Amino acid sequence: MTAAVATGVTVWALPSPSTVRSESKAASMPRNGKQADTLLRSALDHMAKQDSLAAARDYRRVLELDPKNKFAWYGLGLVGQQNGNTADAVAAYEKSLETDPSFMSALYSEANLLKSSNPDRAIELLKRAADADPKATSVYLQLGYFLAEQNRKAEAEDAFRHAVAVDHRLLSQVPEQFQESVDR
Repeated sequence: MTAAVATGVTVWALPSPSTVRSESKAASMPRNGKQADTLLRSALDHMAKQDSLAAARDYRRVLELDPKNKFAWYGLGLVGQQNGNTADAVAAYEKSLETDPSFMSALYSEANLLKSSNPDRAIELLKRAADADPKATSVYLQLGYFLAEQNRKAEAEDAFRHAVAVDHRLLSQVPEQFQESVDR
């Protein structure tokens, strides 16, 4: 189960704490783990209510308990992005990726954040996301769009072709200039 965070920024998805640890593990979870899960749920509630200050406070408290919690770092990235603090958002996403280099949500969100300011880095992040999940068609579509904007047409065509190969219904979402070659 995932909870998409409605923050006014492009996000992939932030898993609910219940998906992070199964119920069976929760019974034997150390006190700090239970506290961290409770704080993550609280932060998600605050994000849903557009209270980024309270969410950031909860995420920081999680990191005091568990400095390598990728979900808390990712949440701080969302808060930074929502508040227009690009440098803080990128730093938080990078900390999340230090913990889990293939964390799809952080890869996708950071790529979208850097699309205009650092397109090469954005493309690199989306390629990592695509490598992490070859069936993630939305990543391949986004990668294709980014590559097309950078006039890297052959690479864009490959990304679009991959997305359509996984799900042919996506052909209508491929830019017209690529549709014929992708549909072959």
